[in-house]
Amino acid sequence: MPDVFADLVGQDEAVGTLRRAAAAAAAVLRHGAERTLVPAGAVDGGTPADGAAPAADPGAGMTHAWIFTGPPGSGRSVAARAFAAALQCAYGTGCGECPGCHTTMAGTHADVRLVVPEGLSIGVGEMRALVLRAASTPSGGRWQVVIIEDADRLTEAAGNALLKAIEEPPPRTVFLLCAPSTHPDDVSVTIRSRCRVVPLRQPSPAAVAEVLVRRDGVAPDVAQWAAAAAQGHVGRARRLARDPEARKRRDAVLAVPRRLTAVGAAFDAASALIDAAEAEAEASVAEADAAERAALETALGAGGTGRGAAGAIRGSAGQLKELEKRQKSRATRAQRDALDRALVDLAGFYRDALTMALRASVAPVHTDTAEVAAAAAQKWDAEGALRRLEAVLACRTAIEANVKPRIAVEAMMLALWKG
Repeated sequence: MPDVFADLVGQDEAVGTLRRAAAAAAAVLRHGAERTLVPAGAVDGGTPADGAAPAADPGAGMTHAWIFTGPPGSGRSVAARAFAAALQCAYGTGCGECPGCHTTMAGTHADVRLVVPEGLSIGVGEMRALVLRAASTPSGGRWQVVIIEDADRLTEAAGNALLKAIEEPPPRTVFLLCAPSTHPDDVSVTIRSRCRVVPLRQPSPAAVAEVLVRRDGVAPDVAQWAAAAAQGHVGRARRLARDPEARKRRDAVLAVPRRLTAVGAAFDAASALIDAAEAEAEASVAEADAAERAALETALGAGGTGRGAAGAIRGSAGQLKELEKRQKSRATRAQRDALDRALVDLAGFYRDALTMALRASVAPVHTDTAEVAAAAAQKWDAEGALRRLEAVLACRTAIEANVKPRIAVEAMMLALWKG
């Protein structure tokens, strides 16, 4: 059976760092030296800070707070979960076989808490409650581990609440943050300065294809195509390889350049792109929404009889309204994520046109539209292809800055039509 790091694709340097840290954490437990974990500054980059523990200290190489950074699809959350499993591993290695590894990777370990923002941000109330729970003693005798996916979505107040916990962490608590980068817009400088950073790189298409074949049983030729089309995003490659609907949505996006024949066509293409993103998002959250509502209604006495049940239902309006608010926020995030995937595919097409116009000796992202991209390159030349690529990237930036998606996409489509 492969160990917990097996699915961390193309990240040998990061895996080595995490293995050494997990071994150091296990040494801390063996020595009973709960407070010998060194500050992040003492291990980040390998240079001991003033007052840091010497190399012989069992906690050397391990610290209480980590940030995993890298482009989308590089495996930030995969790395964080695998490291959490290694910390809970009975052997301190992430063997993949012991109960600690199994339950962590399955998401059922009592001492591992995973925070995934359902909306566009992580609020201070949620973070304070999480920090309070994380301060408890581990039930299994090893570590309390808190994994925060999309830590760049922390509000300022939530970030401050987390910072206090990182500055004075409980002796057996480890915080694992995932973010696109350590830029101040993603993670505050004060939080970053107290964490050890593990940078992840975009895996090569060959590495992504290998894991699709090995882990998911995808045919080698399909895996190679999906890995190239996903541009290093492992999850996206898996969806393209296994989901016909995902391939249809991608085909519709890559047809956009051929549809931009007039102003009206540009607006029609914008509407089609937005509608497709909304439909994909609705499909992705519908099942979870229905299950959550049914569970809440059951807890509130739906289907019961008698005066008490009727009173409970009448008093449940506020809780149902709060659930609907959370679900609406989650749907908004899902729509933006779906739209961003479409924009990445579109950017790949214009990138192919640009490299072909420049006669660069690099493989195309979208092999199935390479002929169309080559024809476009002859028509636009390199400068025209670059302007169009920049328009797509500007649209992504605008949406990240909370410009309404429809406005941003319409502006992009007009820019693509004008060239």
